[in-house]
Amino acid sequence: MTTFIATYPPLGQVTTQLQDTNVPFYAVLEVPRELATAPWQLALWHSNNNGWEWAEVEFTPTPDAPDARPTELHEASGAKARLYFTAKLAVRSSVTFTVKFRQGTGDEEWRWVQAEQGSDDGVVVVDQRPTRDNDPEDLPDLIQELNPDLKWRGHMSQSPGTRLWSIEAGVGGATDEESAYAEVPLGIPWGRFLRWFALVRPWSPWLVPRHGKAEFGLDKDALLCSFLSPQGKHLVFLGMSGVNDVTTLFRSGDSGRLMLHIRSDNGEPTAGVALVAVGDNLESTIAAVMYHARTLVMAANTSAATQDVAETTAGSDIRPQWYENWYDGLGYCTWNSLGQNLTEKKVLDALDELAENKINISSLIIDDNWQDIDYRGDSSLQHGWNDFEAEPKKFPGGLKALVSNIRSKHKNIQHIAVWHALLGYWGGLAPDGPLAKRYKTIQVVRNDTDKAHLPTNDTVTVVAGEDIQTFYNDFYRFLSSCSINGVKTDAQYMLDTLPSPPARRALTKPYLDAWTLASLRHFSNRVIACMALTPPLLFHTHLPHTTRPQTVCRNSDDYFPSAAPDDDDDDDDEAAAHPWHVWTNAHNALLTQHLNVVPDWDMFQTVHDYAGFHAAARCVSGGPVCITDVEGEHDLALLRQITGVTPRGKTVVFRPDVVGRAIMDGYYVGFGGSPLLPLLKVGAYHGRAALGTGIVGVFNVSSPAAEGPLAVTTEVIPLARFPGVLAGEGRRYVVRAHGSGRVSPPLEVGAPASMLTVSLGARGYDVLCSYPLTAVASRTRGEVLLANLGLVGKMTGCAAVVRTVFEARGNGRMLVGATLKALGVLGIYISVLPELSIGDDFMVTIQGQPVPPHTVSVNKQDGHVLDVDVETAWEEMALESGWANEVEAKVYFALERK
Repeated sequence: MTTFIATYPPLGQVTTQLQDTNVPFYAVLEVPRELATAPWQLALWHSNNNGWEWAEVEFTPTPDAPDARPTELHEASGAKARLYFTAKLAVRSSVTFTVKFRQGTGDEEWRWVQAEQGSDDGVVVVDQRPTRDNDPEDLPDLIQELNPDLKWRGHMSQSPGTRLWSIEAGVGGATDEESAYAEVPLGIPWGRFLRWFALVRPWSPWLVPRHGKAEFGLDKDALLCSFLSPQGKHLVFLGMSGVNDVTTLFRSGDSGRLMLHIRSDNGEPTAGVALVAVGDNLESTIAAVMYHARTLVMAANTSAATQDVAETTAGSDIRPQWYENWYDGLGYCTWNSLGQNLTEKKVLDALDELAENKINISSLIIDDNWQDIDYRGDSSLQHGWNDFEAEPKKFPGGLKALVSNIRSKHKNIQHIAVWHALLGYWGGLAPDGPLAKRYKTIQVVRNDTDKAHLPTNDTVTVVAGEDIQTFYNDFYRFLSSCSINGVKTDAQYMLDTLPSPPARRALTKPYLDAWTLASLRHFSNRVIACMALTPPLLFHTHLPHTTRPQTVCRNSDDYFPSAAPDDDDDDDDEAAAHPWHVWTNAHNALLTQHLNVVPDWDMFQTVHDYAGFHAAARCVSGGPVCITDVEGEHDLALLRQITGVTPRGKTVVFRPDVVGRAIMDGYYVGFGGSPLLPLLKVGAYHGRAALGTGIVGVFNVSSPAAEGPLAVTTEVIPLARFPGVLAGEGRRYVVRAHGSGRVSPPLEVGAPASMLTVSLGARGYDVLCSYPLTAVASRTRGEVLLANLGLVGKMTGCAAVVRTVFEARGNGRMLVGATLKALGVLGIYISVLPELSIGDDFMVTIQGQPVPPHTVSVNKQDGHVLDVDVETAWEEMALESGWANEVEAKVYFALERK
């Protein structure tokens, strides 16, 4: 069967580009090999005026030459061949398009892509006028029917290529019993728009993405909204929280109108604030509102507690190098692996089993159910905390004995953290327990109406605001005495479930400041903030960038191994839950990348239908990697792809310097509505600007129930859309796909070969890395192109590279020096490698000593890549790490012919 599989620009999406009105189109047709030489016709069916008049442009077959056609990083499936076609179209401002195709050149019937795979039309928008500071348009020009009762003013934007405003709307003062609310019409962004994107609150703790087309309709309150104009510009709205006890969110009104939804816990009349920015690039425009929000929050945070945080940070040595970050090691959490009936024996047995399988974790999280709680009520949400010590029946030796046992037996575990809720436990403190008698407490009502299964109008006992700093210092001092050196502080959203304005004012900031200060003093910020994407918490605690180091913060709802409730109801749908989890994290990171946090995409299990999918997502996320494997169920091969062992024997993960987030043309593509979705692209970056590696994780998030040819999703991805990739000035790159092992030829942005063809089946994933090439002149070989590919057996092995040196020696030899964080197989791209002899032209050293010859070879997938098995060489040479927890490999080869 002949299948039309892909175009770039893609069908079903809106693609924007800046200024260049001459748009090249690429099309891919997959046919049986016996029909590869038959004539085929493809036509680009397009409209420049919103579908009223259509015309067609014929595609031209692409010559079968490596530099004239896209580069295939994945092979065609089965007995199929891929045919490539190109067309060019002058686009005045925007064009809507689709494709039709047929075999032969005569009277054969045309086949339309919509009928073949159900794709919507594609749209290309050319932004012909870049956003500038002196643009004449003001806010009323960008928002149709802007509410005249609103107060707005412009600000200098800190994000290049964007413009910025703030909007204020009045709200009354709260009473003792009720918060004050205001529903204020704002206006219609752009008057009309092509697409919209929002981050909404499905319930109190979390954010999830929402997408739509020309009709704006929110099912939940939104923290952030973005609208794409017919001219290719982005208008981003951010609701402010964390200042003056006011939370501003967004709702949708009639005719696509954007509404302000303001809640005030301030006893005096005040105002809700929204920030608005316009720009040519969505990420830059989001950055504009987030940077200004940070300025506002930091200006408002002048309390003594804030000063204490700054002084504590300044006075402590908590600015780590890479190898000192506690979250750079492989973590293990007890939650999904050991279940909720946690015991001392279960923890010790699980750790012994990991050690037997040579899984050397660096961090352990002892999750919920280690505590001494009162088990009152019908659920854990009503259970209260008795005392600091562990539950005596399940942990008879106490917490200190357990930790001592672990540390004496498992020397590889450097960090041990325990779980606790911000209020103590899910139901606060046990009213009659020792803690409630030791500290001043108050009774507060909790009312979480977002989820029907949670108790409403619960009265819970909590530590009073004036005693919370003492409480946290005592608790963390106890944990430290037990050799616990970190915490996972969960259920932080509970502060936002308190309906009483006085209680919210009395507890929210004191609890957050006390927790922040105590975690710095006792654990040097080795903490995980969980269920903390609630706006008042997010803005007050995680938005300010001070001297305080980054906090690990959960970036989404939980990972559920078997099945998960979606964000709206409790419908278990495993097929959708796992792609949705990764999809949500990638889109949430568009916002959380601007917080002072390391986004945590949650733990996962290595034996699962989606195990590799989740593993790749964690690698490109830039956050911690934590497993929660059931005893005896481990995929050691997968673990080797995501971890490495340092010269000192510590197991580490490879986190990119810039966190992963959704990129390319998928900003405005919704998750639901079709079993066939575009590949999710998650972009990250590692290294110095212009010299580092652009990373793109690609994920097939379509339903695995798709059958036949449609079970495989193929896309054409431009090199130009990789993070950090630059055009011009002779810049060239090679791109390597981890999954297939394929390495592209040298590529330049804009050339046909710089379009990359990627194919993934159900649950499929891959990690693509773009490496800048260094050119060295050789008198006898011509130009030699070089790149350090990092550890080629690792998903993000580029992030194992600490330093790279390229040096042409006067003796006609070339040096490539690579300093690495961990052991593994080092890959060096050498354009002239096929001309060289491993035995005659190379010498390789590690730590200054020659390696065994058999540890140096030509890569099996690509003859231009030299493999140096640093790990095998290290073991056979019995090398030691010395003072630096790094390994230095040097590759010398003959730059000149003899």
